[in-house]
Amino acid sequence: MSLSATKRSSVIVAIVAALALLFSTMFGLNAEAAQTKGDKVVSYAQTLKGSKFKWGGTTPKGFDASGYTQYVYSKSVKVKLPRTSADQYKVGKSVKLADLKPGDLVFYKTNGKTVSFVGIYVGKQQFIGATSNGVRLQSMNDSYWKTKYVGAKSIVK
Repeated sequence: MSLSATKRSSVIVAIVAALALLFSTMFGLNAEAAQTKGDKVVSYAQTLKGSKFKWGGTTPKGFDASGYTQYVYSKSVKVKLPRTSADQYKVGKSVKLADLKPGDLVFYKTNGKTVSFVGIYVGKQQFIGATSNGVRLQSMNDSYWKTKYVGAKSIVK
């Protein structure tokens, strides 16, 4: 019993695909290699979801907004950020709202006067940050955040 040319082609394609997958994992050529530094920041940031809020907090035992971003950047991509939200706003490259990428920092004036809150953009108009309710995902389109938005900065590529 012989296979038709179409079936032989399909079998060969399946074997080649299986071998490519096998060799790509053997030589470390996987999707992780394509992960950007911004993606690493976001991945690490999400592991801390649910951490408690603590005024002045800089560890997983309790974070304030800038303590959280400072900790995440330090642990995920070895980048040292300044301690306060206002000082973090002074570093990096400004990014337009339409050009945000995962890992960018987003800044807000929650006190009505100066930059007083920072979060990490995760994509789809959402950021993760240490709010008074702890580390959680927030929608940038929420009326509270939308009216207090100041700008964004790119820290890593």
